[in-house]
Amino acid sequence: MLITRSPLRITLGGGGTDLPSYYENYEGFVLSAAIDKYVYITIHKTFRPEFIIKYSKYEKVNSINEIQHPIIREAMKCYHSINDYVEITSSADIPAGTGLGSSGSFTSALIKGLCTYKRVVIDPYSLAEASCDIELNKLHEPIGKQDQYIASFGGLTTFHFKRDGKVDISPLKISDETLYNLEDHLLLFFTGQSRRASSILKEQNDKTKESNAQMVENLHFIKELGIESKKCLESNDLEQFAKIMNIHWNYKKERSAAMSNSEIDHCYEYAMKNGALGGKLIGAGGGGFLMFYASDPIKLREAMKKALMREVRFRFDFEGTKVL
Repeated sequence: MLITRSPLRITLGGGGTDLPSYYENYEGFVLSAAIDKYVYITIHKTFRPEFIIKYSKYEKVNSINEIQHPIIREAMKCYHSINDYVEITSSADIPAGTGLGSSGSFTSALIKGLCTYKRVVIDPYSLAEASCDIELNKLHEPIGKQDQYIASFGGLTTFHFKRDGKVDISPLKISDETLYNLEDHLLLFFTGQSRRASSILKEQNDKTKESNAQMVENLHFIKELGIESKKCLESNDLEQFAKIMNIHWNYKKERSAAMSNSEIDHCYEYAMKNGALGGKLIGAGGGGFLMFYASDPIKLREAMKKALMREVRFRFDFEGTKVL
């Protein structure tokens, strides 16, 4: 049995500028961090001439074209022999639809597994590009490229998305002390709401393609905030980083009426009154996880616990997608 795993991620700055509709015209910048919560893929040969696919559903089919799961079907077409029958099972530490980039992690883990099964070596950059090709080009999802890249590379990493589609990748130049302080003071809380990112991202994507002035200016500003966040982290100014997160969230909400709701706004305001210096909703919006930076994480943790907000504790992952 072959097992691969791929990390989920939190976005620390610039989220939304990684969509082709933006970066192909203006270039994008995203600062992202992989965390020690994972998507797992297992692959092994079946005894009978059939493909068995297990995820939230169960599929047993005789050909790759019959596979209903779109990512698995397209990845199998590209990276697996059509008559080599296998069983593929997926599982995850945190369910999909919660804003932590699970789709990109799933695709990266799957392609890594299929390549390893066929004894084909694939480097992180090629893995990220292959994952983007499946989701953006073959399945035409209105999404960005940061999830596939941070899942492949891991770490705290900056991605500069060029107009021609190339991506410049650079690890964040952060001291050990800042890294540990960031881990200790960043907290994730589940809103209790899940959603599909594509609906909100489609709205952003369409407006950007139409050169909607308000949307483009919003993304320009978000990109600048991402660059400033990088400077803050590299200079150990975590309080300013937290303040930028708060500004980011207010601008992010302007991109779509579906970005937030009364319950999420209430949770955010409650956290800000109980020790959070800044925060934002992770992912495309509409649900998932709220992330906060707190000068006193114990105080915020206790307050959110009283409000019945479930915390997910994490550390950063520096391995990226790998074979276990």
